Formats: sequence, structure tokens, C-alpha cells
Amino acid sequence: MKNLGTIGKFLYALPLLGFGFGHLANANAMSGMVPSFIPGGVFWVYLTGVALILAVVAIVINKKAKLATMLLGIMLLIFALTIHLPGMLGGNEMSMPSLLKDLSLAGAAFMLSATSKD
Repeated sequence: MKNLGTIGKFLYALPLLGFGFGHLANANAMSGMVPSFIPGGVFWVYLTGVALILAVVAIVINKKAKLATMLLGIMLLIFALTIHLPGMLGGNEMSMPSLLKDLSLAGAAFMLSATSKD
């Protein structure tokens, strides 16, 4: 059972690493998802990519993991509420899976934060 937590951390972190590199590789295409009331669209996509990668590093090496996962959870919750929820309420059927994904990942980040010891 002791190894189960380690396996879970890596299973959680691996997709986040993919999302981070995906943000960096596709920043221009993703910049349209940044809410229009926030200037500098592509900057935020790059920043998000870097933040995701840094969160993965913190989780894997277990340094500042408590802070990193708390901030990660907040970021994912903000995405769910400002990007995916308005899209879903506006009739975009593709927003619901993204909303549920980000809510689930945020919840897991908060659980990791609560159990991490820095």
C-alpha cells in the first residue's frame, strides 16, 4: 500500500506534464481560450504551461509540493469557472468534459496539498 501513493502521484503528474508541454507547443492556437477580458492571451498560455511543468517537478521531487499543488488546484478551479463553465452554459457541448476534468484535477491537487509535507 505504501507504493500506491507514489504510483498515484506519478499517474497524476504525468498528464499534467503533457498538458504543460502542450500549452508551450500550441500557445498561439490556445490563446483564443483565454477570456477576452484578460489581455495578453498567448502570454497566459505560456505561463500556464510553465506553471503546469513546475507543479509536476514539485510533485515528483517532493519539494514545495504542498504550495505547488495548492496553487495548481486554484489555477485549475479558475479555468473551470472562467473558461469551461461559461462555454458550457453558452451551449458548447465540448466544454463539459473539460469542466469536469479541471474540477477533478483541482480536487486531486487540493487532496495532494492537504497530505503533502514540505
